[in-house]
Amino acid sequence: MIQPTAPQFGPMPAVRDGRAAPVTCASCGCRLQAVGHAGAEAWFHFSPLAGRDARGCRVDCADAAHDAGGRASLVLA
Repeated sequence: MIQPTAPQFGPMPAVRDGRAAPVTCASCGCRLQAVGHAGAEAWFHFSPLAGRDARGCRVDCADAAHDAGGRASLVLA
């Protein structure tokens, strides 16, 4: 029997249109991971390496912080 995954260990979702959904980059569509504590987190590409995303594609926003809407930003409030 396969046990269900504990929700605290799964990816941190964002709420869009009243439903929980993973946060994705508005520019390239890659999934983002949260860094920081709840309410003040920034979102980053998973495993960025020298301007490339986890798939190895070169994207301009790979090393930039994103907001919960997936938009890359220089300053997060």
